[in-house]
Amino acid sequence: MAKPGLDPAAVLWSANERDRANRPLLVMMHGWSYDETHLFRLAPRLPRDVVVASVRARYAEAGGYAWFPSAGNPIGDPRPDVANAAVLDVLSWLDTLPTPSSIGLLGFSQGGGMVLQLMRHAPERFAYGVSLAGFVVDDTQAGDNELSRSKPPVFWGRGEVDWVIPASAVKRTDAWMETHTTADVRVYPNLGHDVAGQEVVDLAAFVAAQV
Repeated sequence: MAKPGLDPAAVLWSANERDRANRPLLVMMHGWSYDETHLFRLAPRLPRDVVVASVRARYAEAGGYAWFPSAGNPIGDPRPDVANAAVLDVLSWLDTLPTPSSIGLLGFSQGGGMVLQLMRHAPERFAYGVSLAGFVVDDTQAGDNELSRSKPPVFWGRGEVDWVIPASAVKRTDAWMETHTTADVRVYPNLGHDVAGQEVVDLAAFVAAQV
């Protein structure tokens, strides 16, 4: 079992520590088998005032890292206790940082699942979310009621030919997003389980609109 906690030494930042205060923060969370470098390549496409922090998941798997280890956690349907432990890793790390002007979340695949689960745990902390090829965990959280009231903005982008995330997880996520978020849902033709092309343009515009 991996030790709990998020490794602060593995976080990739787009700004030096002295330049992060009182600016909007965007936390990036990679997918299964990737690491903190994967989504960080999107940083130059985002507004210059946004401070990007790309973090590494706890479990080492398949040459990279995972938020939800493959054993006992089917794709798109991780155990809630595993997902919630990962969420606490991120929240505990955020507690160590100076308070930014706002916090947004962006994740791919498992990281997209983390985006929504974090918002469910602490809806008051996050201004918006970007879930790329992500899904909602089959779980109930106290923050669900607040989200259904406040309906924060969430960008949900996925590929039309993404055969990785099961249809059941997509259906569950679609229903949850409709009742708990102000959703900007984009389905991209000819895009598989990836982040590319017009999706990058659209997510960058979404983030810019939030900050």
